Amino acid sequence: MNPKFNEFKKLVASPIKFRMFMLSKLPAAFFAGLTIEAFNEVHSAVSVKQKWFNKNPFGSIYFAVLTMAAEMSTGLLSMSNTYKRNPAISMLVVNTQAFFYKKATGKIIFTCKDGNAISATIEDAISSGEGKAIACTSVGINEAGEKVAEIICTWSFKAKKSPLN
Repeated sequence: MNPKFNEFKKLVASPIKFRMFMLSKLPAAFFAGLTIEAFNEVHSAVSVKQKWFNKNPFGSIYFAVLTMAAEMSTGLLSMSNTYKRNPAISMLVVNTQAFFYKKATGKIIFTCKDGNAISATIEDAISSGEGKAIACTSVGINEAGEKVAEIICTWSFKAKKSPLN
C-alpha cells in the first residue's frame, strides 16, 4: 500500500477540493454529477444520478456516463496507490469492456473492490522496472439492488525513470 494513501484520501474526502479537481481536470465528470460514495484502501464506490445532462433519448443514463463512473471507481484506487510515489508511477487505461444488463435509471452506484490487487500490481511494476497491467471490475447497482452494468477497466502502470538515469 502507498504510504501516502491517507494524504490522498484526505484530499478526496474534501467535497470542495474534489469538486474543484473534477472541474479543472475532469469537467465531464463534474457536469455529469459523479460523487464518491465510499473509499478506502480496498474498495471504492462512485455514484451517478440520472438527470437532464446525462440522459440518452431512451430515458436512461447515457452509457458513456456509466462507464465514466465505473472508471472513476477503479481510478481512485489506482491514483491512491500512485500518489506521490518515489519513483513516480505512470498510469493509463489501456482497455475497457462493458456489459449492460438493465436500463440505468435513478441513482447508480459503481463499486470496485480491487484495491489489494492494484497495490500488488504497482509494487510489481516498481520492483521489476517493467510496465504491468491489471483488469479492474466495477459493478453498477441501481436503487433496487439490481445489477445494471459491469465494466472492466484495464490499467497499465509503469515506474518512471529518474531524469538522472
